[in-house]
Amino acid sequence: MATGWRYRVASVLGTASLTAVAVWFVNYPLIQDAFSQVPVLGRPAPAVLSNGALVFVILTALVVVLGAMWPLFKPRPRRVLATIILTQKRVFLAMVGLAALGYFDYNYRMPRATLMLGTAFLLLWLPAWMVAIRRRPSEQSRAIIVGDDPTAMEAILEETDLPVIGYVSPPSSYEATEGGVVGKPEMSDGGAVTTRLDELSNLGGLSRLDEVLVKYEIDTALLAFADTDRAEFFGTLDTCFDHGVTAMVHRNHAEDVLTAGVAGGELVEVDLNPWDWQDYVVKRVFDVCFSACGLVVLSPVILAIAVAIKLDSPGPVLYSQERTAEFGDTFTVYKFRSMIPEAEAETGAKLSAEDRGDIDPRVTRVGRFLRKTHLDEIPQLWSILTGDMSVVGPRPERPELDTNMESGAADWRRRWFVKPGLTGLAQINAVTGHDPQEKLRYDIKYIRRQSFWFDVKIVIRQIWQVLDDLVEMIEK
Repeated sequence: MATGWRYRVASVLGTASLTAVAVWFVNYPLIQDAFSQVPVLGRPAPAVLSNGALVFVILTALVVVLGAMWPLFKPRPRRVLATIILTQKRVFLAMVGLAALGYFDYNYRMPRATLMLGTAFLLLWLPAWMVAIRRRPSEQSRAIIVGDDPTAMEAILEETDLPVIGYVSPPSSYEATEGGVVGKPEMSDGGAVTTRLDELSNLGGLSRLDEVLVKYEIDTALLAFADTDRAEFFGTLDTCFDHGVTAMVHRNHAEDVLTAGVAGGELVEVDLNPWDWQDYVVKRVFDVCFSACGLVVLSPVILAIAVAIKLDSPGPVLYSQERTAEFGDTFTVYKFRSMIPEAEAETGAKLSAEDRGDIDPRVTRVGRFLRKTHLDEIPQLWSILTGDMSVVGPRPERPELDTNMESGAADWRRRWFVKPGLTGLAQINAVTGHDPQEKLRYDIKYIRRQSFWFDVKIVIRQIWQVLDDLVEMIEK
């Protein structure tokens, strides 16, 4: 599909047309009568709208759906899975908006059957339309160099056979002219670069990377950073992943990434997408079902634990920590509080996630039970439901602990290429962060072997271990 205004027109008109067709189609008497036979959902009896009322409902739906879908009308390359998920999220948002609008103002109320059937219609056909018109990579390969090390940028330029149209680099790598115009990158000794890099266009700084990838239809990014830090190196990988752009690095940085293959001699392709998109869909469905059911089924246990914590010691029921997510990003994870508040404030940042010694005086009585049975992890089901975590995956560590563990496993950051999990292959084999290299071996093994049934086996083994620990605690 072409980009620019033609994409905008196609996306807006397609969304409007599908929305109007959805409301008109599900209002058909035969459809409404069939839905009325569905147990529970079909009651009260569906209502077929008259012509005037139908037009009014269609116009209302158009305004709400177009407003909710607005972010998708911006032309930018997207992966198939990302397009489907984003479109479905926006459809749900629109339907919630329509339901809320009808609740607060009865004049705008859409019949429940029409709302539910229309949602199902749009959840199927609107993502299909957005996938069909999404921006695809150019048929001709177009590459850019992204980095902050002029020497590495020049070396990569010499190694690749891809047509490189320019480079993106932080302002610190440029020489500002008197007029404030960004110039060519400097060498470490202050001298200007006078090599092939001078022939390339300066496309801007890292803050404009998203814009550059879209504007120039880039399909390959060649990374040339002096250090594989979280902010710039892994931030660039994250941006490439979002845009479906292939990322390649020099062999010197290969130990910090998952590799997908070798091309151009010293260049290594980064495996940004280690699983097929079908695996991601199945895994996300499993995560949502598992976490939602877990929160519902365990709600009495959650209430009992909350009461026990409040009765055992003063302080909040939950406490939060920053943990490492995909591509070195961070998110907030919640757990049931198992220590006295004063101890957590003073030494919490120094404790490993695996430091679960029962003799620690800072651990409360209830906390010792929760840690032994792993019940303190229950609030993380919410993180799974919201998409920050998965049920199965490498356990997320605190950013400062990630740094410490890298000294015991040089390629530790390879774990960052998938979503962290509540449990994992390392956990069911009793391997903790005290042995980073062994833990990393299990995590990489899981990433390479992941499948739905592999996840199910890991979850069953973890649940069995939790029940076994619980029985052991009761017997004592």
